Amino acid sequence: MIPSVSTSEPLTLADQAYAQIKRMIFEFALMPGDRFSESELAQSVAVSRTPLRQALQRLEREGFLRVMPKIGWQVAPLDFDVFDELYDLRVLIECHSARQLATAEQRPGLAALAEVWLVPAAERLTDSAEVGQLDEGFHAQLVAAGGNREMARVHHQITERIRTIHRLDFTKPARVEATYDEHARILRAITRRRADDAVSLLKAHVEQSKLEVRHITLETLHRARQRG
Repeated sequence: MIPSVSTSEPLTLADQAYAQIKRMIFEFALMPGDRFSESELAQSVAVSRTPLRQALQRLEREGFLRVMPKIGWQVAPLDFDVFDELYDLRVLIECHSARQLATAEQRPGLAALAEVWLVPAAERLTDSAEVGQLDEGFHAQLVAAGGNREMARVHHQITERIRTIHRLDFTKPARVEATYDEHARILRAITRRRADDAVSLLKAHVEQSKLEVRHITLETLHRARQRG
């Protein structure tokens, strides 16, 4: 589940352009490695050059785009070494949170997660995009329930950085069924206060996702663009 943008203050044109371009990246309208000029993108985003450039510079700082001197911009190509590092950091945060949750006296949020993931096979969702978003929500809620707001903030940043590769992983139907099974086992271990089991299962779950990322090919990218 992708966190919604706060509406406490009006969004600037640069904010709107930033959100739209990021959505284009996540939905594969702009693919890893794609190159474009500001004038080309301005036609899609429909803002003037100044807020567009501010949005692009912000996305560059966050690692989503690169400046190409005398050419324009490029969507950051897939860098599997960077993804490995992000997954390593993610597993540290999530395993800490799972242990905290398994041993806590009060555990808000577990019931809501169980309603989604501890369901009979006949009630499981089959749409890979929908399950992919729910998977994001599962991991975000686990970290939030651990009670460390700084960890939750960093975890959200990691989730955004790996979202493209994560969604490519969910183009494979087998991942949907496996995700339900793995989440169910993690939740049962937490519910039964088996902290070591919960951490072990969660680590294996994230490590499997990390391995799947290495199998992503150019063909996978093209299929994702067609689906998007």
